[in-house]
Amino acid sequence: MTFGSITRNLTFLGAGFALLATATPALPQDSTDEARMRRLEAEVRALQRKVFPGGDGRFFEPQISAQPTVSSTGPSTSTTAVTDILTRLDALEAQLQRQTALNEENANAVRLLSERMDTLEGGRGSTTVAATAPAATPTASAGATRNVTATATAPAAGPSDARLAAVQAIAKPQTDDAADDEYSYGFRLWDAGFFPEAQQQLTLFVEQNPDHWRTTYGRNLLGRAYLDDGKAKEAAPWFLKNYQEDKTGARAGDSLLYLAETMIALKDTRRACIALAEFSETYPALAAGRLQSQYEANRGKVTCD
Repeated sequence: MTFGSITRNLTFLGAGFALLATATPALPQDSTDEARMRRLEAEVRALQRKVFPGGDGRFFEPQISAQPTVSSTGPSTSTTAVTDILTRLDALEAQLQRQTALNEENANAVRLLSERMDTLEGGRGSTTVAATAPAATPTASAGATRNVTATATAPAAGPSDARLAAVQAIAKPQTDDAADDEYSYGFRLWDAGFFPEAQQQLTLFVEQNPDHWRTTYGRNLLGRAYLDDGKAKEAAPWFLKNYQEDKTGARAGDSLLYLAETMIALKDTRRACIALAEFSETYPALAAGRLQSQYEANRGKVTCD
C-alpha cells in the first residue's frame, strides 16, 4: 500500500466519523419528547377514568390513538377526542330531554283530543246514519205524500186514512227558492208532529242541498225529528255532523247542545258532560242568551265533575 492510498483512506474515514457525528440526534431532546408523550397519555387515561368511573382495560383500548401533531414550541391542546365526545353527548342529552318533553306534551294533547272526539263521536262507530237511506221525493200531491208516509212509517197495514188526510193538509211552499221550500215543508211536517214524514223530507233536503244556507237548519231539525220520535241513537249522528261540518253555522251550537241532550237520553253521563262543557266553552253567548234555559235544564239532569 502506498503512502498516497493510506492518506486517502484516512481522509475517507475522517469524513465518515464527521457525518455520523452530525446525523446522531441529541439525546436530551429525545428524553423531553418521550416525557411529554407519557404525560399526555397519563392525562388522557385519567380523564377517561373520571368520565367513565370504574373503567379498565376491558372497556378501553390499551393504546391511545394518535392525535394530530402538536408543535413542540406551542402550548399543548386541551381538547381531546374524549372531551369532544363529551360535548356531543351533552348536546344529544339536552336534545333528547327536549324531545321527550315535546313527546309528552303531544301525547297529552292527543289524549285530550281523543277523549273529546270520542265524546262528540257518540255512538257513530256503532250507530249508522239510518237517515241517509234514499227516500222518495215528496211533493204537494196526495200520491207523493202517501208514498212518503208509507215509506217512513212502514206499518203492516199502512197509515190510517185520518193520518193521510192530515199529512195531505200540510201544503208545501211554492217560492222562487225550491231548496228552501223543501226545508220549509220538512219543518211543517215536524211542527205538526209527523216525525217519520219529517225525517224523510229533511233527509231529502240535506242530501240534495249540502251547500244551501238552510242546510245547517235542516241537519239540526233532522236530528230533532229523530229525538222527538224517541230515536236518540239515530239523532246523535246528525247533531254531531251539523256541529262538525261548520262550527260557525247558524245551528251548530244548537246541535251541540242537543247532542248533550241525546247523550242524556242514552244515559251516557260522561259524554253528556263533555258535550255540555264543549258547548259552554265554544258558544258562551248562546249559553248565556238564546239557549240559556235549555243549557241549564240539561245541566240539571246530570252531575258532572
